[in-house]
Amino acid sequence: MSELPAFCRQADDGLVLFVRLTPKSSRDAIEGPAETADGRCHLKARVRAVPENGKANAALEKLLAKQLRVPAGSVSVTGGSTSRLKTVTVANADKDVLDRLSGFAAEK
Repeated sequence: MSELPAFCRQADDGLVLFVRLTPKSSRDAIEGPAETADGRCHLKARVRAVPENGKANAALEKLLAKQLRVPAGSVSVTGGSTSRLKTVTVANADKDVLDRLSGFAAEK
């Protein structure tokens, strides 16, 4: 695979993405990469869903699956379920998924 964007890491079961989620937005969207104050890189995302009972996390999973063109079941929030900064795993990610992630990085 080619070089990974700064907001993602290779894992045994696929790719791990670091995402900053903004719930209760006016639209569902991936906004591209950004950095926290301490220099860590993440992918910014917005969803219309409210952050109650996992609704925003489910909306994030659905949005990423659609944007990466992978089955919804292969995207899951694996860390930070109650935080804005989330860890998301994309199972069985192939070169096409990596190319789409690199496209998000290029949008900045």
